[in-house]
Amino acid sequence: MTDVARAAGVSVATVSRALRGLDRVSPETRQRVLEVAEELHYVASPTATSLASGRTRVVAVVAPFLTRWFFATLVSAIEKELRSHGHHAILFDLEDDSYDQRLPLTQNMLWKRVDGVITLNVPMEQEEVDLVDRLGLPLVAIGSAVPGRACVRIDDGATMRTAVEHLISLGHRRIGYIGDVPRNVAHVQTPQDRLTAFRATMAEAGLEVVEDWILGSDWTAEAAARDSAVLLSRSERPTAVVAASDEMAIGVRESARKGGLRVPEDLSVIGIDDYVLSGVLGLTTVRQDVAAQGREAAVLLLRALTGEEPALEQVVMPTELVVRESTGPVPVS
Repeated sequence: MTDVARAAGVSVATVSRALRGLDRVSPETRQRVLEVAEELHYVASPTATSLASGRTRVVAVVAPFLTRWFFATLVSAIEKELRSHGHHAILFDLEDDSYDQRLPLTQNMLWKRVDGVITLNVPMEQEEVDLVDRLGLPLVAIGSAVPGRACVRIDDGATMRTAVEHLISLGHRRIGYIGDVPRNVAHVQTPQDRLTAFRATMAEAGLEVVEDWILGSDWTAEAAARDSAVLLSRSERPTAVVAASDEMAIGVRESARKGGLRVPEDLSVIGIDDYVLSGVLGLTTVRQDVAAQGREAAVLLLRALTGEEPALEQVVMPTELVVRESTGPVPVS
């Protein structure tokens, strides 16, 4: 910094203010300092900067899984948005060896390591919320809300309603569902909200929900193919299946085809997400913009870190029906 100050003909304090974007530096002086810093390949020491400011410019991104498309897409979008504003992400994968459990968020993960936290569809335990509060860290949630904190999400109930109503509009009355999970899994809120909305939409349409047609799954294509095989092999089966995610819908579709059923002539299948392969595979879905949710969450957290405005917004992102080849009219018996 001393070298930059000498070459630019200003004080070290002026260089510091210019590089940090603070006031009391004229635009001309700031530009000169930035040019000299670039010419001299000056890079501030992150450690020294953190010690001086008390800020790490690092954000914790906490996820129940990092191997799933949804979470990986969120992480990528968050990291890019943070990086564009001089911040970086540190990832905490809470996945345990068991699908129905997750690791806890601990003080060792956060203390003096991060300036804020973004959670990705993680229902927070009260002890974890208390920890974040005790450390004075702003938090923004994606998906599962944390009381009193900003949250970016879609309306899971309305999204599922769109999917079910699409099938009903095609004449389907015998509709199955895949995506139920035990109540204690790490990301329970989204599966629970979608199943609740499925049941409510069926009831409002005067349609019976056959409990044997409500299938559990761990939300992967492989598991959904396996979990739906027995149901689709029966003579008494649904004419359509709503999957709580596109990956499960893909699994159901392939299970149907392997069982000799035509999609959509014998069985219609719809999902939610607009997964990266859904367009190629011709899957009807209710699209959500996952990357946009990640970017919005990062922006809200950055606002909280700069004190621009309190990050208390509840942002509900839009979804839309995308009709492709996997859904069609109810089969004629």
